[in-house]
Amino acid sequence: MTFDPFAGQIFTGNAWRPASSPGRQERLDPATLEPVGRIALVGRAEVEAVVAGANAAQRDWARTDAKTRAQLLHQVARSIADDDHHDVAELMSREMGKPWGEALGEIANVAPIFRYMAEMARDEAGKVAGTTQAGSFQYARYEPYGVSVHIMPFNFPILLMCWTLAASLAAGNAAIVKPAEPTTLSTLAFMKHFSCLPPGLVSCLPGGGATGQALIESEGTHLVAFTGGVETGRKVNMACAERFKPCLIEAGGNDAMIVMDSAPIEVAAAGAVCAAFHLSGQVCTSAERLFVHERVHDAFLEEFARRTRALRIGNGLERTEIGPLVSQAARDKIAALVEDAVRQGARVVTGGRVPPGHNTGWFYEPTILADCRPEMALFQGESFGPVAAVVKVRDLEEALALANASRYGLGGSIFTTRMDEAQRAVEALECGMVWVNNPLIDNDALPFGGWKHSGIGRELGRQGLEFFRRPKMVIQDAVPAIQGWWYPYGEAMFHPKARR
Repeated sequence: MTFDPFAGQIFTGNAWRPASSPGRQERLDPATLEPVGRIALVGRAEVEAVVAGANAAQRDWARTDAKTRAQLLHQVARSIADDDHHDVAELMSREMGKPWGEALGEIANVAPIFRYMAEMARDEAGKVAGTTQAGSFQYARYEPYGVSVHIMPFNFPILLMCWTLAASLAAGNAAIVKPAEPTTLSTLAFMKHFSCLPPGLVSCLPGGGATGQALIESEGTHLVAFTGGVETGRKVNMACAERFKPCLIEAGGNDAMIVMDSAPIEVAAAGAVCAAFHLSGQVCTSAERLFVHERVHDAFLEEFARRTRALRIGNGLERTEIGPLVSQAARDKIAALVEDAVRQGARVVTGGRVPPGHNTGWFYEPTILADCRPEMALFQGESFGPVAAVVKVRDLEEALALANASRYGLGGSIFTTRMDEAQRAVEALECGMVWVNNPLIDNDALPFGGWKHSGIGRELGRQGLEFFRRPKMVIQDAVPAIQGWWYPYGEAMFHPKARR
């Protein structure tokens, strides 16, 4: 398919148009290294022009009743649900390497979040409190902030964008999306589904760090939702703090998976393959550290490796489960982490190399390392690639202690058939999400987010909506009347020596 309609474009006012900013960046297909297209690098002046339009659209949107807003968001959902999305899926696959079927699967989960948030915003818009004074009506109302900024990652560019976009729009805000550079074209293509909304309410401004910085620093934006790496997340958090802007930070993880001796080996191994290698390990909730009970360690490792070797590697538009990593830098990082672990005594069970026959593109074999130790670099940060580090443990308590010995706390999982082990893990794992026998699942109605350095705030669920609304306390007396505590004070209010 052609990329020309979106190359160098922005989306604003319900239309695509060439960016006025002169900067452009060429993007390469990570599987073939062929040019995909040139994306715009939007500058500060263009940012401010779009921000002004978003504020104008938001003022009308905020005055729109919740029922009408919900109807329009349901219209967005219908537009998404009625499209086959083959064009966007192909764009996504060619931009960042995701297998085509996975790209379609990502988009298939988008329409329900707009329906959910549309009705959630109608369900509750405030709280009436018991009065502190007779004849007074006292309540809180929830109001939008204004214009939200959404700084997106490349791995799930449409789904994660819509998690926060749906909540922000349902709350009454306008929204400006800054897509990740590797998935700009597919994000722009998806913007057609927002054309049923008032012009200017949703915009998409491509660019790099400077574009994101300009959006955060603008006086016309009022809160920020960011998904990405820890270091960038820290910078976003600091920039928002300087301006007293609320920020939602989802900054990735180094998730642990525990496999107990009661778990069915074939189930645990199959789950580990998906948890560790889905999207070539480029998932914030990937299982990167596996702690396996000594009684089943060898049998699990054998089955885990067998299933991993069966994965097909190749271009995302072909018959494949494992596509390329998003960039050369991403592959170089993985290769260096594996080499470091091997130098420190880790054993390569499978993988650990560029797959034969894939010298073009940023491919790396799904890799299992055994005999790993927590002091290895793999355990210190988010690898974000197809590497699973396996550690043999004596019991659940050792596994939990090692799992929690991380500055990250996004998710964690356990495979077991014992209820006491499952409950102990749910209570003891220091992370925002726990999966028992079924990793990586999410739910529109439940909060998604992490502890520790993995982020601030929550997406999805009621908490995901509340981030985009600010409360206002209202004290309302129907009848104007002078109150007894107003000035001037009665004699009882004065010090005894000052009384008449």
